[in-house]
Amino acid sequence: MKSVTFEDSLFEDCYFEDITSSNTFFKNCTFISTIFYNTDLFEYKFINSRVVNSTFLHNKEGCQLDFSDDNNAYMVYFVSFLGTLAVLPGNIVSALLMDKIGRLRMLGG
Repeated sequence: MKSVTFEDSLFEDCYFEDITSSNTFFKNCTFISTIFYNTDLFEYKFINSRVVNSTFLHNKEGCQLDFSDDNNAYMVYFVSFLGTLAVLPGNIVSALLMDKIGRLRMLGG
């Protein structure tokens, strides 16, 4: 579930399994006899919600990467690639100058 906000909802006898959520929140919701198995739905995602007779089993542990809506994984790699391309002309010129004038003179300059 990505960027979903449930408001004033009732979840009764539900089974949530293998849920990975990003920017998902439950506001003023009620959970009755609900099972959460292998999810990353932690306490801070339930805002003013009631959890009655519900069970959390095998919650996901560790650092869960959470990319916001405007900064997904593709953009991180794309920006890194553009940065590498920007340095390329300087590297080429630097290598050609080093061949022409020599390593010591270039270092001294």
